Amino acid sequence: MDKDLLSIQQVRDLMTLSKGAQKKYAEFSQEKIDYIVKAVVKEMSSHNERLAKQAAEETGFGIWEDKVIKNKFASEYLYEYIKDMKTVGVIKETENILEIGVPLGVVAGIIPSTNPTSTTIYKVLLALKSGNGIIVSPHPNAKNCIMETVRIMQNAAYKAGAPEGLIGVIEIPTLQGTQALMKHKDTAVILATGGEAMVKAAYSSGNPAIGVGPGNGPAFIEKSANIKLAVKRILDSKTFDNGVICASEQSIIVEEVKKIEVIEELKKQGAYFLTREQSEKLGKFILRANGSMNPQIVGKSVKHIATLANIEVPEGTRVMISEETTVSKTNPYSREKLAPILAFYVEKNWEGACKRSIEILNNEGAGHTLCIHSEDKAIIREFGLKKPASRILVNTPGALGGVGGTTALAPAFTLGCGAVGGSSTSDNITPLNLINIRRVAWGIKELEDLKPNKTSISNSNNETSLNIDIDIESIIRKVVQNLLNR
Repeated sequence: MDKDLLSIQQVRDLMTLSKGAQKKYAEFSQEKIDYIVKAVVKEMSSHNERLAKQAAEETGFGIWEDKVIKNKFASEYLYEYIKDMKTVGVIKETENILEIGVPLGVVAGIIPSTNPTSTTIYKVLLALKSGNGIIVSPHPNAKNCIMETVRIMQNAAYKAGAPEGLIGVIEIPTLQGTQALMKHKDTAVILATGGEAMVKAAYSSGNPAIGVGPGNGPAFIEKSANIKLAVKRILDSKTFDNGVICASEQSIIVEEVKKIEVIEELKKQGAYFLTREQSEKLGKFILRANGSMNPQIVGKSVKHIATLANIEVPEGTRVMISEETTVSKTNPYSREKLAPILAFYVEKNWEGACKRSIEILNNEGAGHTLCIHSEDKAIIREFGLKKPASRILVNTPGALGGVGGTTALAPAFTLGCGAVGGSSTSDNITPLNLINIRRVAWGIKELEDLKPNKTSISNSNNETSLNIDIDIESIIRKVVQNLLNR
């Protein structure tokens, strides 16, 4: 049979199974759900390294040692954040309001090739914790490691008591199959992580969707910052898993007075500033002809990318940097680069850096992430008030801070970009984004309490205040009646 037809049929079969299982699972108590989630997390702890190696080998993206950290983060670190979270049954109760968590149904989990195993772990745990079923749609270039991750989680969940069929995975992943999943009448919500086209398709599917746009976060090193530490954090972030996390920095912005000091520190810590000729050569490989990011550079090492672009860089170079003065759709350095490549901008003062940050985000990555390294609370506050980003990260690595690893943000591998970024939320997505809340509300007033029957009258000098009860409704009725009788 046609591969696309097989994929579509598999989606239909998986949905039937997951929908039936989820109806049973929705009746489980919070304690039973928590037991299943804990059992799955415990099982995943013994597979993190193997899955990380498999993901790196299959996709060719990133560094397997860093992927181990991401797998642990998506399971054990996430678990510590959500383990006591109330998601089903009574989740909050006050004197006048009773809040009840209601699972949505079956989640469509779209998984990218950049973070395949960690994103799968994360989304399946979110669905389980919130009382939902989930069908995973793997990126074709990472289907084997994603399917293996799902298989391990299925076995652990079912062994712990979850209904069979609750967790599904498309084993014949095609674009048509994914579209069928997103448009299926029984899909309750789409949790979409992937390219811009995929996210747009999710939002145009006719079903509720939570998607994220591209990241393109600038990092401003303000003059009061600890330069050495700021540079360390940026390079730690940009080299983590070869830069495939979308919250990683894409540009560095500095003030003129700190330009030389920052450049020297960057070079000292392993950054290499490209010549103009090298920048032009490399730039041709960052974007494809259609303006999208070239997958040949995604998650690749500096050495691999330099060879691809036919340029020479010093041995041990951690990140390649191009000095830039413009921002546009056609300037590849001012766009998202999921690789160890950075743009470098110099501005006269922090106000100029502020404008440049906004320009970069509006060019691409609006609503996602911005980093600032500073000890000036007033400037930090100004950036928080003005920048079109959902995450303003202060004195921390962007990649790890954005996902909640080095900040107090919720641990997540789906980072909402808000309305400005075309997303339905600006949250770091948690199980609470995958439930409805039913509210039981007691009456606390009567109709008479809502009528504006009383007013206060004061004299013009405010010397005395006369509290006069006036039946306004009665007066209006009398005036209207008098007018009708004339």
